[in-house]
Amino acid sequence: MSLSGQTPVCSVSAFVAFAFFWQWAPFKQTQLWLCMQHSISLLKTPIYETSSPTRPAPNPVRNHRASWELLSGSNRDFLYVLHMFPDVHTEAVQAALAKHKERKMAVPMPSKRRSLVVQSSMDAYTPPGKGHTKLSHLKKEALAWSTGSAGQSTAPPPPPPPPRQQPPRPRPPHAAAGQRLLHVCTCESAIRKSKLRLGLKRVVFLCVCSRSTGVPVSSRVSAKIQQLVNTLKRPKRPPLREFFVDDFEELLEVQQPDPNQPKAEGAQMVPMRGEQLGVVTNWPPSLEAALQRWGTISPKAPCLTTMDTNGKPLYVLTYGKLWSRSVKVAYNLLHKLGTKQEPLVRPGDRVALVFPNNDPASFMTAFYGCLLAEVVPVPIEVPLTRKDAGSQQIGFLLGSCGVTVALTSDACHKGLPKSPTGEIPQFKGWPKVMWFVTESKHLSKPPRDWFPHIKEANQDTAYIEYKTCKDGSVLGVTVMRIAMLTHCQAITQSCSYTEGTETIVNVLDFKKDVGLWHAIQTSVMNMMHVISIPYALMKVNPLSWIQKVCQYKAKVACVKSRDMHWALVAHRDQRDVNLSSLRMLVVADGSNPWSISSCDAFLNVFQTKGLKPEVICPCASSPEALTVAIRRPLEEGTTPPGRGILSMQGLSHGVIRVDSEEKLSVLTLQDVGSVMPGGLMCVVKLEGVPQLCKTDEIGEMCVCTVATGTSYYGLAGMTKNTFEVFPVSNNGTPISEFPFTRTGLLGFIGPAGLIFVAGKMDGLMVVGGRRHNADDIVATALAVEPMKFVYRGRIAVFSITVLHDERIVVVAEQRPDSTEEDSFQWMSRVLQAIDGIHQVGVYCLALVPSNTLPKTPLGGIHLSETKQLFLEGALHPCNVLMCPHTCVTNLPKPRQKQPGTIGPASVMVGNLVSGKRIAQASGRDLGQIEDNDQARKVCFLFLSEVLQWRAQTTPDHVLYTLLNSRGTIASSLTCVQLHKRAEKIAAMLAERGHLQDGDHVALVYPPGIDLIVAFYGCLYAGCVPITVRPPHPQNIATTLPTVKMIVEVSRSVCVMTTQVITKLLRSKEASAAVDVRTWPPVMDTDDLPKKKPPLLYKPSNPDTLAYLDFSVSTTGMLAGVKMSHTATSAFCRSIKLQCELYPSREVAICLDPYCGLGFVLWCLCSVYSGHQSILIPPSELEVNPALWLSAVSQYKVRDTFCSYSVMELCTKGLGLQTDSLKARGLDLSRVRTCVVVAEERPRIALTQSFSKLFKDLGLHPRAVSTSFGCRVNLAICLQGTSGPDPTTVYVDMRALRHDRVRLVERGSPHSLPLMESGKILPGVRIIIANPETKGPMGESHLGEIWVHSGHNASGYFTVYGDEALQSDHFNSRLSFGDTQTVWARTGYLGFLRRTELTDASGERHDALYVVGALEEAMELRGMRYHPIDIETSVIRTHKSITECAVFTWTNLLVVVVELDGSEQEALDLVPLVTNVVLEEHYLIVGVVVVVDIGVIPINSRGEKQRMHLRDGFLADQLDPIYVAYNM
Repeated sequence: MSLSGQTPVCSVSAFVAFAFFWQWAPFKQTQLWLCMQHSISLLKTPIYETSSPTRPAPNPVRNHRASWELLSGSNRDFLYVLHMFPDVHTEAVQAALAKHKERKMAVPMPSKRRSLVVQSSMDAYTPPGKGHTKLSHLKKEALAWSTGSAGQSTAPPPPPPPPRQQPPRPRPPHAAAGQRLLHVCTCESAIRKSKLRLGLKRVVFLCVCSRSTGVPVSSRVSAKIQQLVNTLKRPKRPPLREFFVDDFEELLEVQQPDPNQPKAEGAQMVPMRGEQLGVVTNWPPSLEAALQRWGTISPKAPCLTTMDTNGKPLYVLTYGKLWSRSVKVAYNLLHKLGTKQEPLVRPGDRVALVFPNNDPASFMTAFYGCLLAEVVPVPIEVPLTRKDAGSQQIGFLLGSCGVTVALTSDACHKGLPKSPTGEIPQFKGWPKVMWFVTESKHLSKPPRDWFPHIKEANQDTAYIEYKTCKDGSVLGVTVMRIAMLTHCQAITQSCSYTEGTETIVNVLDFKKDVGLWHAIQTSVMNMMHVISIPYALMKVNPLSWIQKVCQYKAKVACVKSRDMHWALVAHRDQRDVNLSSLRMLVVADGSNPWSISSCDAFLNVFQTKGLKPEVICPCASSPEALTVAIRRPLEEGTTPPGRGILSMQGLSHGVIRVDSEEKLSVLTLQDVGSVMPGGLMCVVKLEGVPQLCKTDEIGEMCVCTVATGTSYYGLAGMTKNTFEVFPVSNNGTPISEFPFTRTGLLGFIGPAGLIFVAGKMDGLMVVGGRRHNADDIVATALAVEPMKFVYRGRIAVFSITVLHDERIVVVAEQRPDSTEEDSFQWMSRVLQAIDGIHQVGVYCLALVPSNTLPKTPLGGIHLSETKQLFLEGALHPCNVLMCPHTCVTNLPKPRQKQPGTIGPASVMVGNLVSGKRIAQASGRDLGQIEDNDQARKVCFLFLSEVLQWRAQTTPDHVLYTLLNSRGTIASSLTCVQLHKRAEKIAAMLAERGHLQDGDHVALVYPPGIDLIVAFYGCLYAGCVPITVRPPHPQNIATTLPTVKMIVEVSRSVCVMTTQVITKLLRSKEASAAVDVRTWPPVMDTDDLPKKKPPLLYKPSNPDTLAYLDFSVSTTGMLAGVKMSHTATSAFCRSIKLQCELYPSREVAICLDPYCGLGFVLWCLCSVYSGHQSILIPPSELEVNPALWLSAVSQYKVRDTFCSYSVMELCTKGLGLQTDSLKARGLDLSRVRTCVVVAEERPRIALTQSFSKLFKDLGLHPRAVSTSFGCRVNLAICLQGTSGPDPTTVYVDMRALRHDRVRLVERGSPHSLPLMESGKILPGVRIIIANPETKGPMGESHLGEIWVHSGHNASGYFTVYGDEALQSDHFNSRLSFGDTQTVWARTGYLGFLRRTELTDASGERHDALYVVGALEEAMELRGMRYHPIDIETSVIRTHKSITECAVFTWTNLLVVVVELDGSEQEALDLVPLVTNVVLEEHYLIVGVVVVVDIGVIPINSRGEKQRMHLRDGFLADQLDPIYVAYNM
């Protein structure tokens, strides 16, 4: 609404200059707003409406906002719930929300564990045992929202299936190749007592999914995820603009300026000069002289009256007492501190003034005592605790000022925190100070002949006022004595103060800003009587200041908008109110654009109580420029100045535009008067050179006058940029020879030289090139039902920088009685309102419990501390809503896949032409290697024959030694012992089992000797063994089904195990988990027959099956591979040659012996090579973490093998015990190779930590290395004894996403360290191939690792007949080049690099670097991401994140983090996780899931099973602490 009326008298030129953007309006009572409308009706299904980066024109309806200054970072909190909010802004918010109401949509509400729900109704709770169906009441809403967001159908969606009644899960169809691998996941450590991952126990989840669609067959998918997916399928913002993206440089989308955005069109502004500062003959030459004058001429005149908490006068300080006490303080400062020769305080030194807000008399005495002693006072707040918000930064200021003495009152001194000895402790960040009490009883009386030296005001520093910056740092603004005096003179002239006749009521903080300037300084200059209203009294009686105006017939009152609001709350209880004596009501925060509402509302109520409209005088001030402008008291009956109704859309672009129609996004401004007397003001651009703005342009105000601050103490650079600014005109010439001071205020100069302020620099947030003010966002958020939800209106708004742009964060305290439903409804409505009114998205909206945000000394929200807590993950919110999908519009353009016109032949030729070699390498040729045992083994093609030969030639040679948790030998096996026990096993199989050649036998044994004996017994009997991990006795319900599954899938006709496990398989617990009647015969091998078999079996063909190797891969797939006798012997020989294993060697093995290289090392290699294997079951390390390293030291082992689980356990469990281990004689200096057995990218951080930790015990860093194996070949790379050390390279992570390999230097941006996965084994050939075209690739490309070797597996063991998968994985051929060689596809991505090192044969060494599994790699935005990279970034974000796993589902990135801490910390992780993934990977996280430790499934090698975690998440089986759905 635009107000019209008479135009006040002003120059025609000024009026014409501003006519294009300005409308005038006289003050009308009918236009004042007092009562708030009824609460906005709740929208049943709110959703945050997204909009395009190029915002449409704002919608009609005028916006008028309340002055909720007390709700921002520098104000007090409420005592009363304020119900005086203007209707017009409420109408604006209501209109904005009405746009969303028609859509009938709902934001998916986060899932929260019951223990996290704060003050929620019991209906929202989930009974124990019902999983996460507690939000099922939202599913109908959610589906409606999903349908609405798609915008394609208006028909109601079908209801979701009941959560408790699921359809039976059918078996997957056998047609799809990937489904022949049984999708069973073995979760490790389901009942982990420690936080470490040991492959000891398992949780079994069977989740059969349709792999073609990725959707569980049961359709039991969280409705909230489906909501989010359907919303994101149809983004509401237009697609990102097209532009070229280099393969190596991912360019962020640059916000292109909108050609239709408003631009400044006016002429260059003319600096505005204030009236001349009048020279009054009786003005004192300094404030000290004024104090001396009034203290001697009128000693009984009242100077200051303080009030108690009941509103009664507590103490009256006269000018005589102020003078005498100030003199006494000055004398004691100069003569009673330190010694005569070495006084502690000298003139010019800085001292701190530490006084509470209820003791202005003591402060005033100390302040003037310092001025008389020519000491520089530094007023600060009282530190209540050692950890007060901002106290540390205050301490830094005191330290930089060299403060060694702190002045305080007796009562304050007694209230300071004390140590047990009664001493005041040193506060955090503070220098060591001596506390000096200023009460007269503690001071010495000065001699009669001592008088302070009073001189005229000069260039010396008078005092230092502290200022808290946007980032929380504290600066000290120095004010010279001449500036202080001139400022008081300017205030006196502007406010028409007269000597000895003024009574002023002050509600403001008297230690700084307007309260200090009027109530402490100018009042003494003019012998005024100050009535000081303490904060404690305002909390009890908000009307107290008005009562004192009436009681003392005060002519002036200094207040803030909050004080007017407080008075409005309580005015009905007071009848005898007469404000006719007021001639000036100074509104200290009149520069806040929203103060106009509180001024109007206050006048509307109290005009009937004698308050005159012309009395209200808003002012603008800043710590640097002191008072910038103040509205002069007008003569009675004078028309008040007009107001401007400006477009917020225009203001966000920095220009002034009037809204001629009723608009939603408008800002109504009132003037703050004219320039101070003796000052010159201009407005300069916010960025770059301080150039004058145009007349219709918003900029920062600068003033040139004596009455400003001089510098930031001790900061010359910042001083020059703030206090020594020389504005220039369009042609670059300075407008003045004198420097200007930046005020930190944003605004413009209107007609008749009136000053208008639209915001502050500290509250400015630049989002997407548009400027928004934090106070504006606060006001909009508060208009959404502030009384019902927000606790005392406490809201903090700030911005954080994420992905090269500022993002808005809103943090609010919610009322204690708010329910979860209320919280989420309010959050969604706030998002809608801010988007509708400001056309900007909120990045994060967080709710915290009441009274938990850090406070300023006067009870307001400490903004910088709140922001710091948010960034550190220490805010502990109770609800969080992230909206990155709607806010982040500058992501790089998605990569477009190249058309398939370039074939593999062209790629190969291109590599050759560019000088890049084809990525292929091989290990040593087995045929050219001399083997001492080769002649003796030429006829032994089978391990069974090797064992028989060793039993005959070296019967007493020890092959195996098993250690227990105490480090002692539990059992051992010699060659002959193993041979004889294996014969008995073979006899038992023939006699009891009646087994035939080729029958499959499941071996269910704990790690130990029995497993080895049973394996060779099966070979002697001609059976095919399958090693199976036994079920865990304490978790049989989840571990036994996996055992049963392997037994059935492997078609085992018999199960061999121990007596203990036999009983376990037939127990009641087992019967509850599986059908025990369907077990094949179970044979107990504890009691073996005495006789041996008549004849040991010898296979007729070496290519027949030797054993089956079943394991769970990192992708969560359970698969069995077939190992022939030929492959097994070749495998053992390759390892023997690589590691130089001979009968005289000892090898320590701490691995699970059930699959892969762990099984080969545990059971096979010792028999083939003849070395002694020291077997250490990983489960024993739970009892004794030092067992493995102690055994390595005790047996002087040179070669040892472990898993990542074991290495992590030693790193964490022994980190603080290295000194004690060294004292016990633990020595690792003999270790030559320490190999980590794994099927993944080497964990370089863990291996380096392990090496550094045990370096003091003699472990050489070069000894630690990794191996690489997979399903098709159990060991491709293994660090040997000879050859170069493992190498590490740094690659560009961005290039890696494009399947390109670019080496960078260590520490480069986006660099990723990759460690070599060991040396290629003898007899192994490797080539890097394109997984899609199957063509060979160059060294600079990432591709699939293909392997050709004599110990490749023969194929998958499957119960199905289709062999397409077999052919693709085990019998692949290149599409170009060497098309004859048969390769096996590993399913892992990696690259080869030819290094400068040489191997044992003198050739240059080819290093293989494994990057990740092809099936786990995530295709997002057209690029290939590897989960481990994102997980590494996430784990770094917060100390409470112990583990992380990521996966995708329908193009949504889901991040699961394990929380090691209080559940209250769970919600802190959501913004941190979202931020780091955006910053480092340019990806938006769709869902953040916070779970307990141990939920992420781990296989026996310590590798994450992300695919199974994904299925558990979709089936609601994770029991999360919190699930956040980012919008």
